[in-house]
Amino acid sequence: MTCVVLVLLSCSKNRGEIQSFAFVKPEHFPNTTYDFSKNEITEEGFLLGRKLFYDPLLSLDGSVACANCHQQGTAFADGQQHPFSIGVDNEVGIRNAPMLTNLAFFKEFFWDGGVTHLDFVPINAIESEIEMKESLSNVVSKLNANAEYLLAFKKAFDVDSISSPYLLKALSQFTLMMVSASSPYDKWLNHSGELTQQEQEGLNLFQSKCATCHTGVLFTNHEYRNIGLDSIYPDKGRALISENPLDDGKFRVPSLRNVALTAPYMHNARFWSLKEVLDHYDTGVLEVENLAPELRNEPQIGIPLSEVEKEAIISFLKTLSDVDFIQDQKFVEYN
Repeated sequence: MTCVVLVLLSCSKNRGEIQSFAFVKPEHFPNTTYDFSKNEITEEGFLLGRKLFYDPLLSLDGSVACANCHQQGTAFADGQQHPFSIGVDNEVGIRNAPMLTNLAFFKEFFWDGGVTHLDFVPINAIESEIEMKESLSNVVSKLNANAEYLLAFKKAFDVDSISSPYLLKALSQFTLMMVSASSPYDKWLNHSGELTQQEQEGLNLFQSKCATCHTGVLFTNHEYRNIGLDSIYPDKGRALISENPLDDGKFRVPSLRNVALTAPYMHNARFWSLKEVLDHYDTGVLEVENLAPELRNEPQIGIPLSEVEKEAIISFLKTLSDVDFIQDQKFVEYN
């Protein structure tokens, strides 16, 4: 796909500063998978998407916005100290909310890959009985009754009334811009920074023990694996989509970018620290029928790791934290 580059300028109402908005494919990243020709990013569309992202109007009772469960300080994962996100009527979700980062480079979304186009991702949250509890049609009705939104959609899409495709396109324009590629690891990769000896040792260990699944600069092979968390599956994961029992307990291999910021870990928020995650791979993997082949290291199941090796890997994983991204002012809500 043709590399998409656009530069937008907007003035911050709160700070009076000129902000630069740009979607630029990092040189060391793969091609984007999103078809920008069908949803060209504009300044007006991005700012509208940002407004919608932070607006609880999208929920039934006006209490929950997208930003409730996806907060910039944690790379747009859920920054609250609870395992699962809280929705309307204090309903508790069933999975750990994933971060929203580098979405322009993915073809499938959610832990089970149940959505295959970014534009349709918000529908799941809006219409979920344990998240926003709203209907897409009613959200559109509320937006059409709002003069400010009518003007904003007119500016963004040159339409006189609001419809769901434009609502979804605006949200995509905002989330597509969430590109994280300025971590210490990226700077080392681009020869503009250095890794410590321990970080380099961690990288070498990661490449030999973890990179089969967490591969490439996105740190995921985009596949689904059962990593031996459970032998009975209250959440069947990928099998809910494929209807194949061989997919029971399989979940997306997540990107590890900003992973030090996004605890808790796993689809079921099982672990609260990277050390616990590595302990699982070392000694906690259950031998289930469809266990990921990468974890069948005879005679031991899992990935043997010494305590020193775990410390080094964690040191490396921290180099994937992108401070520039989580502090980027263009993603901040302005009144």
